[in-house]
Amino acid sequence: MTAQHEAIELLRSLTGGDPVGVWSAPGRANLIGEHTDYNEGFVLPFAIEHRTYAAVGMRGDRILRVVSTLDRAPFELSIDALAATFDGAAGHAVQSGSVPEWAAYPLGVAWAALAATGRSASDVGGLDIALASDVPVGAGLSSSAAIEGATASALSDLWELGLDGLSIAKIGRTAENEAVGAPTGIMDQVSSTLGRPDAATFLDCRTLATESVDLGFAREGLALLVIDTQVTHAHSTGGYRERRASCEKGAADMGVPSLRDLSVDDLARAEETLDEVTFRRVRHIVTENQRVLDTVATLRSAGPRAIGDLLVASHASMRDDFEISVPELDTAVEAALAAGAIGARMTGGGFGGAAIALVDADRVDVVAEAARAVFAERGFRAPHTFTVTPSEGARRDA
Repeated sequence: MTAQHEAIELLRSLTGGDPVGVWSAPGRANLIGEHTDYNEGFVLPFAIEHRTYAAVGMRGDRILRVVSTLDRAPFELSIDALAATFDGAAGHAVQSGSVPEWAAYPLGVAWAALAATGRSASDVGGLDIALASDVPVGAGLSSSAAIEGATASALSDLWELGLDGLSIAKIGRTAENEAVGAPTGIMDQVSSTLGRPDAATFLDCRTLATESVDLGFAREGLALLVIDTQVTHAHSTGGYRERRASCEKGAADMGVPSLRDLSVDDLARAEETLDEVTFRRVRHIVTENQRVLDTVATLRSAGPRAIGDLLVASHASMRDDFEISVPELDTAVEAALAAGAIGARMTGGGFGGAAIALVDADRVDVVAEAARAVFAERGFRAPHTFTVTPSEGARRDA
């Protein structure tokens, strides 16, 4: 059964009726530009074919009821209680246990959508929302942005909010940052909302200006292989917060509003000014921003076969300067390159998750098998390997 049909069947089991519509949004893979988003820098993600579906039914009362294949126990909240639930300290509703984390994503989107549009809770009606997904969870492919995009797209239509793609992305970020309490940037939401087949979205995270950049994978006979290490990570805690704090410290110590304001030419001064760890964190962001710009220019001038060295350099920077890789991710990259990948790097927030490898489509199985063999040799859990295809963004499906 497809994820779309799972969502429909889940709604039917909840309500006894058919949905008034089904909306979906994709996960995303990030070609290059890691941890640059919350530093107001540059990123180059793309939407993937794996999607989260929201099957929605109308209610005659003021209740929002959500259910998911991840947790089939429904959770409900009055529309009138959204503000009281989510206003205040970021993530407090989840941390206090008053809202399950999975439910805070769609309900947080409803709260953020009303706030962003200035609509009163009394203006909109209750809904049943059933969520199902085929976006791999924990692989760094942003299953959360897919939930947000699907939910926001449904609410935009059913509550007549008139949201455009960028507005949906902003609402998703607000929900994730404030309702859930995960300090992510806006890259995931923008790429999930604005995706286009065989293209990436070049995003300036300061101005939120976007450009669609043709990837040319299909034309060149290339595939992007995901090597999911099966090492789980949690963005809302631990190392992610520490890296973000280091970036803020580095910017403050360098006297700039954001690390976006530094260039490669500033690194000599940074090395003299900053402590050794903060300097390496800063160096990753500054050089990664430049790699994104170089990748966009290279794709446009020479095509995708010419970006391999940039992908490899990105991984080395995350491994050595930002220190967010793990042995399994390093192994995935090394094995893919040894088996003939054009380029490879870890993707996502780090501390687990997945690597990506750009490979000739007819060598996907060879590279995947090579990764599995090296993982087994080193005593690691077998990786989950699959390809992702640059695909369409958020949409109504039915």
